[in-house]
Amino acid sequence: MKVTIESTRKIEYFTLNKVAKQANGSVLLQVGDSVALATICSDFAATNDSDFLPLTVQYIEKSYAAGKIPGGFIKREAKPSDFETLSARIVDRTLRPLFPKGYHYPTQITILILSCDGVADLQTLALNVASCALYLSDIPVRQPAVAVRIGRINKEFILNPTLEEMNKSTLDLFVSGVHHDLLMIEMRCLSKKSTDSQVIGGACATLSAEVIENLTQHCANELNEEELLQALDLAMQEIAAMSQKYEDAFQSLAKPNAVINLKAESYSDEIYQYLKEKVGDEVKIGLQQMAKSERTSILADILKKVLQDEEIQNRGFDVELVELMLHQLKRDSVRKMILQEHKRPDGRGLCDVRPIQIECNILPKAHSSALFTRGQTQALVIATLGGDSDAQSYELLSDKGNKKEKFMMHYNFPPFSVGEVGVIGSPGRRELGHGNLAKRALEPVIEDLDTQTIRLVSEILESNGSSSMASVCGGSLALAAAGVGTTDFVAGVAMGLIMEGDKYAILTDIMGLEDHDGDMDFKVAGTHKGITAMQMDIKLGGLSMQILKEALIQAKEGREHILNIMKEASKEIVVNEDNLPSLQIFSIQPSRIVDVIGQAGKTIREIIEKFEVAIDLNRENGEVKVSGESKEKVLCAKDFILNIANQEDGHIQKIRIGDLYQVGEKYEGKVKKVVEFGAFIELPKGGDGLLHVSRIVSNRSAEIRSVLQEGDKLEVEILSVNKNRVELGFLRKI
Repeated sequence: MKVTIESTRKIEYFTLNKVAKQANGSVLLQVGDSVALATICSDFAATNDSDFLPLTVQYIEKSYAAGKIPGGFIKREAKPSDFETLSARIVDRTLRPLFPKGYHYPTQITILILSCDGVADLQTLALNVASCALYLSDIPVRQPAVAVRIGRINKEFILNPTLEEMNKSTLDLFVSGVHHDLLMIEMRCLSKKSTDSQVIGGACATLSAEVIENLTQHCANELNEEELLQALDLAMQEIAAMSQKYEDAFQSLAKPNAVINLKAESYSDEIYQYLKEKVGDEVKIGLQQMAKSERTSILADILKKVLQDEEIQNRGFDVELVELMLHQLKRDSVRKMILQEHKRPDGRGLCDVRPIQIECNILPKAHSSALFTRGQTQALVIATLGGDSDAQSYELLSDKGNKKEKFMMHYNFPPFSVGEVGVIGSPGRRELGHGNLAKRALEPVIEDLDTQTIRLVSEILESNGSSSMASVCGGSLALAAAGVGTTDFVAGVAMGLIMEGDKYAILTDIMGLEDHDGDMDFKVAGTHKGITAMQMDIKLGGLSMQILKEALIQAKEGREHILNIMKEASKEIVVNEDNLPSLQIFSIQPSRIVDVIGQAGKTIREIIEKFEVAIDLNRENGEVKVSGESKEKVLCAKDFILNIANQEDGHIQKIRIGDLYQVGEKYEGKVKKVVEFGAFIELPKGGDGLLHVSRIVSNRSAEIRSVLQEGDKLEVEILSVNKNRVELGFLRKI
């Protein structure tokens, strides 16, 4: 059976009951020439005593979908890419809240991209087909979620833009919801000069050359709160309309609900009231302990004390139920304290941000570092600068050829950060998601990614709420400490929500306890001008625009408070110039690039070896980039290349050490090799000079190795030079 549904600017063709019919639900969805298959499988026979929904989502792109063969040695799809992992998280975060309470059966959602036309947005395609497959299955989920993407071109919002339109967009807003309730938001602003940066979130890749050429300066394109609300309102209208269309089209076609047992919520009012009376005050005191490990220890002691109580033993209460009711009492105490007393477990008001401490460049040999501490959350963010060759190569299914990611943000969450024992291995979905969020927040403000590659690594050393936003703050400071030009500082803050009936409280800078027992996780990052990135997950099954508006306004106040502290701390930053790599960008005639390269690359290899630099050449416009750890060697390499490019006859000279030095110059060198007749000294501009034994020891029969060792540093003077040899004089040992 085929069903056609028309939405704004696209037509969706659904095929039902044709393939994968043994799954609980399966749907083929075609938009343009892109086709996705979603299947839902659940094991109703499996028993699961936990309160956690064991839902697994897999999003898989098949290379044949775009007429490609997988690159690398193994010619088949293997480990999922970051884009596939992040896409799977988007589907999971949207659909998980729709499952009924008590549904704890192992369930797997698999989405296969079978055809890709390079036009359709694969992430909205994936979420919509998965939502419809779930709705049509026998799993008791009867709310069709919908995903939309909004771009912005010339300050006009574009609903469901194509990938080509996203190339020109300054906004990437992905929203999912059902009817008039929002379920998830992913938002980022796009810098117009981020010409080779990967767009995580389905927006295809880079800006068009036409747009770039028309720009005279960098623009971060922050979105203010009112503009964001307008975009979200547009998204909500489309979601409501499409949810209704899905419901009208599929309601009569959905399978009957499977006969399954939803796990009843375990509850005992008798035990709850007993615990409230006996240990209610102790639980409240325990909640005021800041660290998760301390709270866990106190609650464990309270539980042990309760279970040893004679009255508990005489009544024959179930041990697991007593423990469950104790955790329920803890949760209710947190929520009651916030809703009724407007007081948080750590004593803060609803809008207060925890104390912040900032230290920069605490690692002597790193290019830069920033230690950002907010309450009991601590992120050490390290920046490393590199050249074009250091960029991360990647390939999207919708793109032709490889692209370069020149700004990387890697997030690590070791178990010791929360006082736990665990194995530190490769990053999981959560770590990839948090790193991607921080990357999206910071990338729009970086002024020039054309001339450098930047890698930020956030090491979470301590965590008690919103380590991803601490990574944003620390990352912004690390960029400043490395001398990277940005339009402004970026700060992030995590917002929470406690809601009971008509009462609700919005919390600024939530800690782990409030996140765990709250109803919303809402992260907002940006500058004083506006928002650069945002992420929202809702646990309630939907969120109204009124609450969202209040949360955005409150988040702005918290963000500006943090920004003011960061700017004050930035006055103490001392850029470690000695550690930073040097970069020189200049142009030569494009026709002389071949001369710099030389026959079979001989000349450029020789330059790289002698001067210890990296060289990037643009054959089209003649641009040359020379980078290296030594500024002096980079400048020497630049001069040598210009010398080649300016030769009238085009004859390529071999690099000669005698061309690099003049008699009387003094340098610091390193002993490279010690021989009987002297020592070879490595010189800073490249090449080695000879320091004769007679200039080191007066007694020639003396053992020279007793005076000099390989690796020693000396100050030497140039005594004589010829084409291929430099004679050195000894001044002093350093």
